[in-house]
Amino acid sequence: MDIEQLLESILPKERIKCRLIDLVAYASDAGFYYLRPKAVVRPISEEEIVAILKFSHDHKIPVTFRTGGTSLSGQSITDGILVDLKQYWNQILIEDGGNMVRVQPGITGSMVNVFLKKHKRKIGPDPSSIDSAMIGGILSNNSSGMCCGVSMNSYHTTRHIRFILPCGKSFSTEVKEDYERFERECPEIFSSIHGLKQQIEASPDLAARIRTKYLTKNTVGYSLNSFIDYSHPLDILSHLLIGAEGTLGFIAEAVMETVQDYPYKSTAFIYFQDIYSACQAIRPLTETGAEAVELMDRASLRSIENIKGVPGILKTLPESAAALLVEYQSNTVEELDAKIESLTPYSQEFLLLEPISFTKDTVQQALYWKLRKGMFPAVGAVRASGTTVILEDIAFPVEQLGDAILDLHILFAKYNYDNAIIFGHAKDGNIHFVVTQSFNTASEVDRYDRFLKEVVELVVKKYDGTLKAEHGTGRNMSPFVETEWGTEAYQVMKSLKEVIDPLNLLNPGVIINESKNAHIQDLKSLPTVEQEVDRCIECGYCEHKCPSRNITTTPRQRIVIRRELALLKTRGDMLTHRKLADQYQYDGIDTCAVDGLCATSCPVDINTGDLIKRLRRENHSNFSNKVALLVSQNFRAVTVIVNFALASGNFINTIFGKNAMIGITRTIKKVIPSFPLWSNQLHTTGRIRGKYQSTIADFTQEQNTVVYFPTCISRIMGGAENKKNTPDTFLSVSQKSGINVIIPQGIEALCCGQLFSSKGYNMAYAAKCNETVEKLWKITNQGRIPVVLDVTSCSHTLQQCRPVLDEINKQHFDQLRILDSIDYLHDYIIPVSAPVEKKGSVVVHPVCSLQKMGLERKFLAVANHFTEFVHVPVNAGCCGMAGDRGFLFPELTAAATAPEAGDVKVKAYDGYYSSGKTCEIAMSDAVGKNYESVLYMADECIKN
Repeated sequence: MDIEQLLESILPKERIKCRLIDLVAYASDAGFYYLRPKAVVRPISEEEIVAILKFSHDHKIPVTFRTGGTSLSGQSITDGILVDLKQYWNQILIEDGGNMVRVQPGITGSMVNVFLKKHKRKIGPDPSSIDSAMIGGILSNNSSGMCCGVSMNSYHTTRHIRFILPCGKSFSTEVKEDYERFERECPEIFSSIHGLKQQIEASPDLAARIRTKYLTKNTVGYSLNSFIDYSHPLDILSHLLIGAEGTLGFIAEAVMETVQDYPYKSTAFIYFQDIYSACQAIRPLTETGAEAVELMDRASLRSIENIKGVPGILKTLPESAAALLVEYQSNTVEELDAKIESLTPYSQEFLLLEPISFTKDTVQQALYWKLRKGMFPAVGAVRASGTTVILEDIAFPVEQLGDAILDLHILFAKYNYDNAIIFGHAKDGNIHFVVTQSFNTASEVDRYDRFLKEVVELVVKKYDGTLKAEHGTGRNMSPFVETEWGTEAYQVMKSLKEVIDPLNLLNPGVIINESKNAHIQDLKSLPTVEQEVDRCIECGYCEHKCPSRNITTTPRQRIVIRRELALLKTRGDMLTHRKLADQYQYDGIDTCAVDGLCATSCPVDINTGDLIKRLRRENHSNFSNKVALLVSQNFRAVTVIVNFALASGNFINTIFGKNAMIGITRTIKKVIPSFPLWSNQLHTTGRIRGKYQSTIADFTQEQNTVVYFPTCISRIMGGAENKKNTPDTFLSVSQKSGINVIIPQGIEALCCGQLFSSKGYNMAYAAKCNETVEKLWKITNQGRIPVVLDVTSCSHTLQQCRPVLDEINKQHFDQLRILDSIDYLHDYIIPVSAPVEKKGSVVVHPVCSLQKMGLERKFLAVANHFTEFVHVPVNAGCCGMAGDRGFLFPELTAAATAPEAGDVKVKAYDGYYSSGKTCEIAMSDAVGKNYESVLYMADECIKN
């Protein structure tokens, strides 16, 4: 059966993915199970969802819905049809002044909160993966998190949903007529739910059991509390879908009640002598109003102790130590201080390693939460290469938490999990423990099997706890649902599945699974791969940052595919290996922007771009490396040739029409795919006017002088028509501000090296960096004068070039002060510029390097200084230009800029600004407005 051809009868070909690389890329989620789908599809409407469900029934092929793929229990993978929702299902509408929000399944939780922020509201669920977890998964797993507890989880904050059942019928709890229609069109399901409700009400023990189980976090099985909380079968079913992990229907839209986002917060790491002492502090912290109480044992703290900015005490803590990350929140500073003060009588009894110190500093708070949210991936990253990371998610009664943790330590020792760590949401008695495990031998699988069964006994039999508090049942706990709930409750769950999905085609094997060994079947291998990415545990935190996510692959998928290539080579399947490697060239290598934004959201700073650069480097022949080196050594001549080419292109446009070059290069590109596509944003710079100096002899005060390094792209590419170029603009801003500027002689031969680095030409990159640093060392009077660059990505590249320098230039480099134009405007120009005539409203595009350099705050401060209103698009991200990559693969830039451009086009602005020339070209093409450097903003606003 050719499934791709069959699917083309219901979906267009471009939204069906059946190539080997597509199926491998989607075979993994954040959990430790692996199933390769038969097809991946991207529907755009509810009608197409219905068609997919009918296709599934007609051909008896299972269907699984997937959004962010951050699930940890194996519930977002399949060997059937995987329905990928993250690209086209991201609509959001704020309602009732922010008290309600209408959302589709493919938008991340953090993005919803961005829209709600101006209303001082947020969604209730706050999982640590909220930046990458999407609403579909948040609802389908009944997500909770660090602050929301039980009362504000997905179940309790979902007001209405519109859903589609496996039979293709759709209903909405928001539509009054649908209640009657549900009974009429789905009588069997209606009657079954009604009967099950009566059965539960007739069993006092079962009803009491359900009430008790949901006093704490619980995502094991279906949400049986809906039978007690609601009367009408449609309301019951709609809430059964919350936490059903996509096994009962498809949630097309939800209306969620929001919760208050308190404006004032105070946060502290509190260090205790041991974990039992930390557990004894949970109750008083909760009673004094702490919104979050996060527990971390010594091993988990050790996993993050080398991350930049962590508290210094982490490295000196004794082996028995533990910590609580505590946060109080309030509407006023006075209320906040009162809450913290109320803790004092209790804290005097705490067994502390140092006095408690709360902070209201938002930067420090953000660091604390970044450390906590990244703890699972960070722990996983220190695992032995080739082993899998297993994160279990259990809950105990809070008053017994300390004893339960001690019992877990006994099990860790018994089964030789020497590196096991514990952390979690202590306020709810919900803890996560992480162990690393190899599944390469039968004995190792057996060890995990015996260990997990003892954990089940401990949690269920000894403490009457919960086997999955918030991560969902998935495949991992499906064999133990009956163990936790008992036979009567489990039969209710089975009856639901049988009547709603009688063919068992909707995410089969999840929650209801007849196999008692489901937890040790279809296990994922994590073979050793390239050192740049070997620490990756496939959590997916990086994906929302990736500019190629909607066109080819993401950083996680690039790594998943590399691991599959390693496995194929080990098995000797070179035919399949060759096929996958060939497909990887475009999907994995060519369309990677190597922008490095993935590292900013990765808890262990994995930059997949580093891997791609190395793979590009390995693809180069000796001849191409020599050509690149020759280019770097003759860079002045190259810039002249490029300038001539640009001038020629503009001349052709003048003669034959403004789009002539686009048409010509598009035609050539059809024959030669690697040929760059022309952009009408390309103009020549012309001669750089200003004073060239090779020494500082003419300047008497070094402190009022800078060396200006016009980047090669600014020297070649000019501004918009009828506007001066970037170097002249820089000189104008400096002159108005009374700052002396040196432009080095011979600048035409210099470059930061990004052109060569991004393509993997290391010899050329190293040669150019050494030449540039040597020149800058001399012209800056041995580092005493700062160097300013006018393109942020070039500034970042030069700042990071030290590893390729020779020993002498390393010493020189360490004394250079290399500044970006944003630093220059913020630290040098703004303090002395006056008067300023502000612009009305502007939109800005923060380039990738701003995030990597930590310059976002300065960038916004500069923009706010010169304008009345600054708009940063909520979808602002990497434009995909990556130097010249957008010219070579314009489809990458088009896909990367589409979300941001859609935001910007909603209204007109008085200016469009960024800090990187090629990024400005990409955004100008996408938006249809002229983006330019913030230097132009400063020049136009600063008066003489």
